[in-house]
Amino acid sequence: MKQPFYVLYEDNHIIIVNKAAGILVQGDATGDKTLSDYVKEYIKKKYNKPGDVFLGTVHRLDRPVSGLVVFARTSKALERMNELFRKRDIQKTYWAVVGKKPEKKTGKLTNWLVKNEEKNIVTAYDTEVKGSQKAELTYRYMGELNHFHLLEVNPITGRPHQIRVQLASMGCPIRGDVKYGYPRANPEGNINLHARRLYFVHPVKKEPIICKAPLPENPFWEEFLELDSEDIKTENLDFLY
Repeated sequence: MKQPFYVLYEDNHIIIVNKAAGILVQGDATGDKTLSDYVKEYIKKKYNKPGDVFLGTVHRLDRPVSGLVVFARTSKALERMNELFRKRDIQKTYWAVVGKKPEKKTGKLTNWLVKNEEKNIVTAYDTEVKGSQKAELTYRYMGELNHFHLLEVNPITGRPHQIRVQLASMGCPIRGDVKYGYPRANPEGNINLHARRLYFVHPVKKEPIICKAPLPENPFWEEFLELDSEDIKTENLDFLY
């Protein structure tokens, strides 16, 4: 991906983009330009909008992660999308490349997470501790390529750094994620975690939306497309019906 984002879906209510790794979704202490800034510029230019553009951030991806991000284009859509996420009426699917094969081909991980805001790092515990938040995900092993392993991950909750720390706590840190125990950084400074697919019922139009983000234009990532065997229509989407 040579540019900060590509638009995959847009209407009057929401816009869904495929974010490049390395781009901030919202501002931080670095002051770097954010995905929100880029998307506002796109909307302003495309629709020749005068003044400020409204863009509501529904959820975030970590800076080194690529893939799908949803923004709301109206306050009404923002309120309704927030409600979808709060009630977990949205299915999020990620691809993660890890260096170690998990013991089981499918599984559910449950941990209690505590975030150190100062160091921006999350610790996973097997039992509830003071100040912790429960985190759950399911994963499916998709196969091996060149001694790396591809997992499909469905987070049930949406905690900061959740997939990164939960896979690491299973002994399978994500490739390039030195913060959570992978031995080497990736050359580009990203990690091999990609928000691959979103499925939800449009909060205004009430139509089902399935959005799938192409992998980053990177030879390492693109090799894993041969392991893509998902059947989108039936088994993977059951729980929303």
